[in-house]
Amino acid sequence: MEFAVIGGDMRQARLAEMLACDGHRVAAALMGDAVHKPCVVCDWRESEDMARYIILPLPASSGDGALNCPMVEERVEIRDIIERVRPDQTVLAGRIDAATRHMAETEGIRLIDYFEREELAVTNAAATVEGAIQILMEELPVTLLGSRILVIGFGRIGKLLSLRLRALGADVTVSARNFSDFAWIDALGLRHIDTRKLAGMLRGYGAIVNTVPSRILGEELLRQIDSECLCLDLASKPGGIDFSAASNQGLRAVWALSLPGKVAPITSGMAIKNAIYNIISELECTY
Repeated sequence: MEFAVIGGDMRQARLAEMLACDGHRVAAALMGDAVHKPCVVCDWRESEDMARYIILPLPASSGDGALNCPMVEERVEIRDIIERVRPDQTVLAGRIDAATRHMAETEGIRLIDYFEREELAVTNAAATVEGAIQILMEELPVTLLGSRILVIGFGRIGKLLSLRLRALGADVTVSARNFSDFAWIDALGLRHIDTRKLAGMLRGYGAIVNTVPSRILGEELLRQIDSECLCLDLASKPGGIDFSAASNQGLRAVWALSLPGKVAPITSGMAIKNAIYNIISELECTY
């Protein structure tokens, strides 16, 4: 098969190398000098021309219509990439925004979000959790053993993080929104509080970790957090913490975006590769 891997972080660089090592023809673009193994490193326009499958980053967009390509200074509009795609090509990207989806629909392009694959989301969550624990260990002046930590959200990342922290001896409370989550939190031996009722419940924590990708900790709630508490946001944009308000109050706040690409690019690249292979296998079964 022929692939073009365009843009992204070290996950995409390792992905390109893995695909090439599997015997595929791979063109890599907009990753600087991060790709070393048998790929054809070229201009992104040339890479598109060479490929049957075009692989864009996770997330695909930097949020302003540009392709997410942090390893180079060049700005490339996603629209320019989509408009060059041929009818016989398939575009695969991660966490696709509404604007990009609309472009593809308008152009009649097959665009598939590989981040919607559960097998990838779970592996990505595990890598994120390991990176989060690394940050907590580096930033906190005390051990995780005995630390009181609040985890906001009980999705994939919230579940894994809560269990990992408890295994390390932390005193973990989890906030969630529905009764089934409360039941699971209790069954796992953790404490729960309602995310909608955090007011008056935020004192006494050494760290608060948000996993919910919507504003949870605004100015009013941040005022209730102890000054020595570390606030760590693992959520994708727009994030769950008002960082401006946190800074004004002198709180330590860290927004840890794209942790899998930073702490485990090989594992994360492999997970993306496997998800893409699964997608292609399912597409071929429909022909």
